[in-house]
Amino acid sequence: MAWWLRLALVLVLLGATAAAFAVTERLKLERSPITGTQVDKVFSPVCECARDVAVISFVLRRRETVTLDILDKDRRPIRTVVRDKREPAGRAFFTWDGRDNLDRVVAEGVYRPRVQLERNGRTIVLPNPIRVDTTAPVISLVRVFPRVFSPDADGNRDRVTATYRIDERARAIMLVEGRQRVQSKFQRLAGQLVWFGRIDGRPVRPGTYEIRLRAVDRAGNRSVRTRAVPVRVRFVELARDRIEVVAGRRFSVRVRTDADSYRWLFAGTRGASEREVLVLRAPDEPGTYSLFVRVGTRAARAEVLVSPPEE
Repeated sequence: MAWWLRLALVLVLLGATAAAFAVTERLKLERSPITGTQVDKVFSPVCECARDVAVISFVLRRRETVTLDILDKDRRPIRTVVRDKREPAGRAFFTWDGRDNLDRVVAEGVYRPRVQLERNGRTIVLPNPIRVDTTAPVISLVRVFPRVFSPDADGNRDRVTATYRIDERARAIMLVEGRQRVQSKFQRLAGQLVWFGRIDGRPVRPGTYEIRLRAVDRAGNRSVRTRAVPVRVRFVELARDRIEVVAGRRFSVRVRTDADSYRWLFAGTRGASEREVLVLRAPDEPGTYSLFVRVGTRAARAEVLVSPPEE
């Protein structure tokens, strides 16, 4: 090859290199046609909840004709969200329901949005991965204690604590009689939920309540409920609500309460006691009397039938 041909080839190559470098530098300096990208990081298309779609949004610097595709891990398009959609300048919003172009729920994994702009002639793969998670967490109820409590804020068994474990990081929820009453603040693998026996700020009525737990992961998947555990709310109780005694004789009744002391009222007399078993004397006059025991504003009642002494 003649020397002048070699020289011309070298000059052409240098020119092409310089042109490519100039284009590259111009692209570096040119502002991206989209900005302010916001993409949901994880969602579940099968959770039947508010998080069953992924929201994809960005700001267009000028009006554009947009095509938005979802790419799988191999950068293959598996879903066209919109095609050739005209959008004005400003923030544009799109949603992906976690399905492919055949309307099938996609496999769990990481996907990326790809934006094609017709007017600008640019194709941009957003740097925001979307994780599809369709597996519900599994929560185990380890312990519920105590099974009998009194929500009277006296510091003695005035709350019930449920200890749990979860197979993935998720929020735990306590259901009381089927309704959500307590939720964990953080997503954890293990922890405790505490119910103070209150609904809408007021203590519940005495009685038995069923407690169950369930978990909700970051994608919105909900676990099945745990087994039901009954707990009993008790403020003060008498072991018997009907007592038969002979006039003038002593009788006793067990008082069930978590309070340190209680007050009693019977046949015109009254007093206070700290004992678990209350011992009183029946009136000399036969008849039907009422025995009241009280803790704070809570009271229990028993009917005392006083019969004449045997002759």
